Amino acid sequence: MNKRWLLIGLHEFKGLGRKSIARILSEGMLSEEMIHFNSRDWEKCGFSAGLSERLAKELTADYILRKREEKERDAGTRVVTILDEHYPELLKESPDPPHVLYGKGDLRLLHVPSVAMVGTRVPTAYGRKMGAELAQGLCEAGLAVVSGLARGIDSICHEAALLCGGGTVAVIATGIDIVYPPENKSLFARIGDRGLIVTEYPPGTRPHPGLFPQRNRIIAGLSLGTIVVEADERSGSLITADAALDAGRDVFAVPGQANSPKSRGALNLIRQGAKMACSADDVLEEYDSWLPNRHENTYNRERQVKEAASGTGHLTTDELQLYHILEQGPFTLDELLLRSRWDFGHLHSVLLSLIIKKQITQLPGAIYKII
Repeated sequence: MNKRWLLIGLHEFKGLGRKSIARILSEGMLSEEMIHFNSRDWEKCGFSAGLSERLAKELTADYILRKREEKERDAGTRVVTILDEHYPELLKESPDPPHVLYGKGDLRLLHVPSVAMVGTRVPTAYGRKMGAELAQGLCEAGLAVVSGLARGIDSICHEAALLCGGGTVAVIATGIDIVYPPENKSLFARIGDRGLIVTEYPPGTRPHPGLFPQRNRIIAGLSLGTIVVEADERSGSLITADAALDAGRDVFAVPGQANSPKSRGALNLIRQGAKMACSADDVLEEYDSWLPNRHENTYNRERQVKEAASGTGHLTTDELQLYHILEQGPFTLDELLLRSRWDFGHLHSVLLSLIIKKQITQLPGAIYKII
């Protein structure tokens, strides 16, 4: 047995928190001898009598072996620990790095220069447009987009990254086997196939309000900087911005309408010194040293997008179906829901894809029309 699997066993042991494991690691206590500890040994490590008794009884070689077998049975899930050489260096440098990450998808994305994009779950048309354009511009230059797979801005940025062939990492606040919110099931599958999904929570962990703020520190820790696209004064995305500042990373904010409640959080960040992000170039100029082939990547990607957008032959079946509906005239989002008979999440995904492919445009009042 090696320390790596012992760490995974400790991480998944109920009642043993992140701070306790951090202390075990920082004080050099992690040892294979732990599986032979009695309750008194655990108490000497500073644990309560009750927890020490449970650890002595349950943290056995059989327990660790069972955990290992569970992980090896699920070939689609990869486990990365802070003891591994391929643990992301940028995340390790953050103030409170996760000790274990469960991943599904391309783990190489953990080492691609990335920028976090976060914002409100109920964005305006302006917020949706800015999120998609920024994500696309960053990916075209060679950065990956990190976000939290939440409704609204998170989903829009993930979608835009996938649609332009860029890299995207979704940091979730549940087990790797649980999709939340459920309407993102299709997006979850596509990111797992073409991007990367990661979480610090063991399989089977259900969504809980307290897990999301903790998840946000990982979003910030994986990223060179964090962009708040659109947020009100109490938005959870501001927690990610705070985590970025704690980690010594850059914070950007998209300026919005001064009288819009959805802009107050971002505007407050700008007042406090965050850099305005009006375009991808505002962000990219900070990271030229990370992107030596930036201008070449941008040129090639723009050429591919122009070639792909030369007609409707490149559209998917669903995109063509929606395009033909819109040939009958501009429609509101509600009208499109009725005509397509799709759920909101799928409709929104197809609309965003058509916008990025420059086939349709969005007008004020959530009205969509062919360009």
